[in-house]
Amino acid sequence: MPGPARAGSLGVLGATSVLADGADVAKSRERARQRRLLMVALVLVPIAAWLAIRDFAWHRGGFGLPHLTDTELHYLPAVVLIALLVALIAVSLLGGGRSPHVLYRPGEIDMRFDDVVGVPALVEEVRRTLNLFLAHQTFADEMGGTPRRGILFEGPPGTGKTYLAKALAAEAGVPFLFVSSSAFQSMYYGATNRKIRSYFRALRRYARREGGAVGFIEEIDAIGATRAGNGLGHREGIAGVVNELLIQLQSFEAPTFGARLRGVAVDFANQWLPRRRQLRKPAPAAANILVIGATNRAKDLDPALLRPGRFDRSIYFDVPTRSGRREIIDYYLQKKAHGPELDEPGRRDALAGMTAGYSPVMIEHLLDEALIWALRRGGNALAWADITTAKMANEIGLAHGTVYTEAERRMIATHEAGHATVAWLVGRGRSLDVLSIVKRKDALGLLAHSDAEERFTRTKSEMQALIQIAMGGMAAEELFFGESSTGVGGDLASATATACQMVGSLGMGSSLIVDGSPGPTGAVDPAGKILASDVGRDEVEQLLARSKTEARSMLGEHRHVVEALRDALLERDELVGPEIVAVIRAAGPPPLPTPGLRRSVSGPA
Repeated sequence: MPGPARAGSLGVLGATSVLADGADVAKSRERARQRRLLMVALVLVPIAAWLAIRDFAWHRGGFGLPHLTDTELHYLPAVVLIALLVALIAVSLLGGGRSPHVLYRPGEIDMRFDDVVGVPALVEEVRRTLNLFLAHQTFADEMGGTPRRGILFEGPPGTGKTYLAKALAAEAGVPFLFVSSSAFQSMYYGATNRKIRSYFRALRRYARREGGAVGFIEEIDAIGATRAGNGLGHREGIAGVVNELLIQLQSFEAPTFGARLRGVAVDFANQWLPRRRQLRKPAPAAANILVIGATNRAKDLDPALLRPGRFDRSIYFDVPTRSGRREIIDYYLQKKAHGPELDEPGRRDALAGMTAGYSPVMIEHLLDEALIWALRRGGNALAWADITTAKMANEIGLAHGTVYTEAERRMIATHEAGHATVAWLVGRGRSLDVLSIVKRKDALGLLAHSDAEERFTRTKSEMQALIQIAMGGMAAEELFFGESSTGVGGDLASATATACQMVGSLGMGSSLIVDGSPGPTGAVDPAGKILASDVGRDEVEQLLARSKTEARSMLGEHRHVVEALRDALLERDELVGPEIVAVIRAAGPPPLPTPGLRRSVSGPA
């Protein structure tokens, strides 16, 4: 039974700071170092003593090279060639099952927990796991607990899974064995299993030598996919690999070669001893190993991998929230040359809002791309315009040098001005980011708008406002030109998808039923099901028609705002952020709303 826990030694296990060098890992490392010195001394001291006696007592000569006769020299090339062939065959056979890991020492990793920003909850949880890893013996002896042996990092690509794993290994001060799942795979039968065994053997060896080791398996779903195969039984190749992985994840107590030799000696001695005097084998000590698996397809993993005792904890890495994105932006801007305007809190808050859904890697890539645009314009530091240009180039495409006809250019400017005017009138809590008539990929123009604050839900009126914004371009074309163009196709598709979602998935129509059953292709398509029924199609059509009528009514009452935005676009081609708002305010205050107008027409504060 474990003894009572001492508050002084165990209270730090749940702390958010990393344990100091007095932890169990450091003690184990020092004991292993002393054992290595002792083994070297036991080998070298007898040799040194023999040489001393030989030279000083017996006065024998020193060592010399062997002398070969002419006959022996004649056969020497053939012997060397045979030896090389045997060595080549042996290396190829032994190398086929060699562990494919890459070893990182703590000093080779230049990141720490302080470098992981934007995800404080994840860092805190991983830090606590690290403390349990560092004080594994104390946790087991004094509290009777079993330390975590494996944790699973799951989440979308680029959310920092590998980054945080390296930071954990660097903070722990132990070897970090990185391996990609594809490196285990081999065309030879059984070679994949041998590589997995070699990898875990290397983990145990480093753990016993250094007091602990951290193993990281990238994209573990490649070797840990579920063994069930579409109702057709087991997929034998995958099943054998997964079975090996499951076994090795519980092999941390496997005895060393020396322990097995001692066990053989004890078994031999016990054959000759009476039962009451037989020797007892020492119990093998578990190696202090923490295995981290990373995947963005956790649902494809075999369920046996996720049970306690293998991967004890699953930590989900999501894209950062707005506050997290702001911390990441601050972190990267410290390392990148930028102008004084990007030091303004408002600019950085706006950038955090514009990058909703971005992972940390995507944010860093955006700033790097912005630096390239800064170089292209002849600058040596980031500017706000560089960031917006890089963002549009990444998300939509590069700007084309297409020259519109004068009539077409005027229609596109009017179309985008209609979107922006409706977004200003009904989009409470939304920020107008970019308004452009520059052709990019398939878009002749665009209005980029985002939530001014981080939002995870939307009300029915907010969903209707999104449809009205989408209808703003078509309504503006009909209001100013008497008919619409083919440029409204994308807007209608977006508005239809939103309306179908409201009617069929969110209970914002006449029915509260949500049909989540898969269609003929196996995918759930609520839009297709809604439009396939006469009732649902009529309801979607009424919602779209009503939104278009309301958008046209608003544009009719604020025609002067549409004209001001249109003229600014014709003059400058593109308006960014505050420039859009400045043009709207310069157009003059909006007139009083018509009593029949559904929503308030006052712009955002």
